[in-house]
Amino acid sequence: MMEIFELLAKGGLAMIPIGLASFISVMIALERFSYYRGQEERSADFSTEFCAALAAGDDARAAELCRTSGGAAGEVLLTAIEERTHKNVRQEELVQAAAKKKALALRRYLEYLSVIVTMAPLLGLLGTVIGMISSFSVLSVAEGEPFAITGGVGEALVATASGLLVAILALSLYAYLSHRANGIIADVEYSATMYLAHVGGERGEA
Repeated sequence: MMEIFELLAKGGLAMIPIGLASFISVMIALERFSYYRGQEERSADFSTEFCAALAAGDDARAAELCRTSGGAAGEVLLTAIEERTHKNVRQEELVQAAAKKKALALRRYLEYLSVIVTMAPLLGLLGTVIGMISSFSVLSVAEGEPFAITGGVGEALVATASGLLVAILALSLYAYLSHRANGIIADVEYSATMYLAHVGGERGEA
């Protein structure tokens, strides 16, 4: 373990922001894992029971389903149900606004991972360039040791390798989390469409 820390320390000052980027990536992943798990908690029969409650005119039952087993879709539909009795509120615009707000919440922090994917290799390259400058400065010293150059180059490449590893980690997390977010958003859009179709049918019958 100590050998690993000693190797990373040879990467120079660039290892500080690279390490910070790695820490931020892991923290974002843990936070999003927890958040998505809560948003995906949804009963398999939610859609059926929700539509049945609406058909029966039982808004209280529909709202309760949204709170207890609706997940992200339930939060959006609950907003629509609570404003359903207001005649001056257009349901389509209300549902679309609530769905967009939820989509933004689901994609929160993912753009930071995207930035880290691009930034980490650049930080590693910067550390390597700084190390190379320090290594070749030995040539300007009259009594410099030639072997110090090769050793310095090897140490400088640690920063590049570390930057690439962090970028790969951030890219993997970004792809996985984006996939989960898109799945939840698709579920929200489907539920919102079903709700609007039901509301539109009620208005047509009226």
